[in-house]
Order: sequence, then C-alpha cells, then structure tokens
Amino acid sequence: MVNNPLSTPKVLVQLVVVIILIPFSPLLISFDWDWLEAWVYAIVAVLGFFISHWLVWRRSPDLLSERAQMLNHPDAKSWDRILAPALALGGGLIPIAAGFERVFGEVQEFSLPVKSLALAGIILGYVLGTWALVTNRYFSGMVRIQTDRGHAVVSSGPYRWVRHPGYTGAFITYVGMSFWLDSTWSILPMLLVNLVVIIRTKLEDETLQAELAGYPEYAEKPRYRLVPGVW
Repeated sequence: MVNNPLSTPKVLVQLVVVIILIPFSPLLISFDWDWLEAWVYAIVAVLGFFISHWLVWRRSPDLLSERAQMLNHPDAKSWDRILAPALALGGGLIPIAAGFERVFGEVQEFSLPVKSLALAGIILGYVLGTWALVTNRYFSGMVRIQTDRGHAVVSSGPYRWVRHPGYTGAFITYVGMSFWLDSTWSILPMLLVNLVVIIRTKLEDETLQAELAGYPEYAEKPRYRLVPGVW
C-alpha cells in the first residue's frame, strides 16, 4: 500500500499551522474577538489557501504532493533548505507580532486610505500567488530542477510579465499585512521576510538560468524578476 504524502502526520500538522494557527494568531494571542481587521485577515488567508489548493488539485494534483514533500527532496538546493523555512517562519511572524502588539503595545491605527491600500494589497497578493501556482505545475516549495516531473519553462499567465510572480504576490501580501493589522511591531519581520524573498528570487533565477533548458531565452522577454519596471 502506497502512503499518501498529503495525509502524513507531518503534513497534517503543517496544515493546522497554516490554516488555523497563523491566520488566527492575532486573535488567539490578543483574545480581542472584536478586532475586525484580524478577522478579515484570517478569512482572506484561509479562503486564499483553500481556493488556491482546490484550483491546483483540479489542474495539477501531482503538484500538491510535490509541495507536501518540500523538505524531503534530496536534489533541493542547499541554500534553500535555509531560505524556504525562513520564508515560512517570517511570514508567520508578521501576524504574531501584530497580536502581541495588541496586548502589550500602544496600537496606533493607520489612516483609512493606507489600510484600504493594505487590504487591497493582501487580496492582490493572494490572487497573484494563486494565479502563478495554478499556471505553473512546477511551482515547488523548494528550489530544484524537477527532472523527475519533466521540468520545463512556463511562460503563460502572470509569467508573461514577471519571472517570479509567486514571490511578487508574497511580497505585496507581507507589506499589506503589517498596515492592515495596524502593527508597527510587525514592520521589522515584514522587512526581513521580504529581504528573504528578494534573496531567494535572485538565487532561484540564477539556478534556472544555469540549469533549466530554455530559461535564458525566456528571461529575455519578461526582463524583470520580481517587480515590473524595477527589478
């Protein structure tokens, strides 16, 4: 009998963390059940997870198995064994910091225009990340050349305009989270995790340029790696 990698205890624990503990951490830490922004963030995060994974399951179910085993790939790049967990941890620290600030800090609410842009950024980031995930069946959780899955260049969808739209979506979402949750404490982890995003984008792009057939030619068309018109 073949074990389903999506139903292992390790994966189930990860799902609890991703679906419950992190999205609801501001509420669980602060016990402020009237905190509207925290509820909205949690709902958007949970819906984003389920919608993206449902769409992937319909189109590329093998990608879910690939991502569930992200730390078990022997051919993953050694530097990504540090950066991938750091990215996951850093993203979780943003709402956690917001929760603790609600308890121990003096919360200063941002203006309505700032918060509106922040919420729009969170939603846009999830939409862009989901679009990239659904479009690219090689969207692994670890940087590796997936010879076992017939790794090839993907140039459709959001990949027509930027080479790493999944990272672009994450970057936008992380920025939006700090301001939507009225959290100055979370700005530091937000800046640090986005630094990890930039470093990982650079190293992944260099890996694909050197090792994936057709990628250098593809990279001549969308000139930018992360932010159109900037980098």
